[in-house]
Amino acid sequence: MSAEIICVGTELLLGDILNGNAQFLAQQLAQLGIPHYYQTVVGDNPERLKQVIEIAISRAQILIFTGGLGPTPDDLTCETIADFFKVPLVERSDIIEDITQKFAQRGRVMSPSNRKQALIPQGAEILPNRTGTAPGIIWQPRPEITIFTFPGVPSEMHLMWEETAVPFLKSQGWGKEIIYSRSLKFWGISESALAEKVSSYLKLPNPTVAPYAGKGETRLRVSAKATSEAAAEALIAPIEKQIKEIAGLDFYGVDNDTLASVVGELLRTSKETLSVAESCTGGGLGQMLTEISGSSNYFWGGVISYDNSVKVGLLGVNQEDLDKFGAVSAIIAEQMAVGVKTRLATTWGLSITGIAGPTGGTDTKPVGLVYIGLAGPKDEVTSFEYQFGTVRGRALIRHVSANAALDNLRRKLLTR
Repeated sequence: MSAEIICVGTELLLGDILNGNAQFLAQQLAQLGIPHYYQTVVGDNPERLKQVIEIAISRAQILIFTGGLGPTPDDLTCETIADFFKVPLVERSDIIEDITQKFAQRGRVMSPSNRKQALIPQGAEILPNRTGTAPGIIWQPRPEITIFTFPGVPSEMHLMWEETAVPFLKSQGWGKEIIYSRSLKFWGISESALAEKVSSYLKLPNPTVAPYAGKGETRLRVSAKATSEAAAEALIAPIEKQIKEIAGLDFYGVDNDTLASVVGELLRTSKETLSVAESCTGGGLGQMLTEISGSSNYFWGGVISYDNSVKVGLLGVNQEDLDKFGAVSAIIAEQMAVGVKTRLATTWGLSITGIAGPTGGTDTKPVGLVYIGLAGPKDEVTSFEYQFGTVRGRALIRHVSANAALDNLRRKLLTR
């Protein structure tokens, strides 16, 4: 048995609204151990919605609808579901009374159009909406099919799911097993290269391992189905350990870890401090570091040396080197790192200089060229060159540059 999520609303198709309801429901289904293999988004069109229902009942036994339960003419979910299964709509007086009371509590009179929300398929049970005016339904139009409908408003849907849908599903025997996932995070290795390294693990039945990538990093999702979270973690643990050993330094964290939080913990543990000098990232690296609670224990501050006069005046960059090699160069990155480390009296100095675009690139120094400088406690200084390309776009180049800088510091802290 599996579930299918069907989100109704032309605004979703147009991209006007982010479909967070599907993400929430997918996570909730996993917690109940209910597999779901398909999600569908359909506009406010009854014929297309019927086509979606026809397909969904051929491959899933639990159909979960969100959206289309309001009082306006384009809210057609319940009406269309009833029509598909050839069942009449009936007006429920208890729903009308509930809506009337809610309007009265707000000092308003219920609009006649709201009576539409009291029409549900004959034989369906009400799925109460404690905070809004649009109730949902729990209905089995056929013995093998269970339908849930929810309003599209996330706060209403979440509460209705937790208060009514989850207890109902558990009463039907669901929730005895869960699907628990752990996300392993990697930096400095592509999705394809990582997949090759762990190819044998991608064929496991339980736990399963799947790669995915985004914003410069690669992840492996390790998911286990078990009777409890502890049992699932026990299945995941040996696989996680083996993958970490294979990946080596390319592995940096799990779940909610970020490169900034991992680096911060390494600095805190070693009682060392960090300062940064940024050009093309414009403060993005400092922002990543200061988003971590407690970062004031190890992060002293930074200099946004966007103009060359700041590089020279505040960071002590050599003007002759600047004229000869340009601001985007290894030697300038190194001098920036040494300069900020010296002036802020920190253990480590980290710098970034590059061309984020979309303009400013040349044949020899194209958009996406970035240099990172790292100055350490024993007066050692090194630099790293990256070519992130033009297709990433300015915001993403800045993002991956800042994370690449943190990754280089992380590797240095782990291997010195």
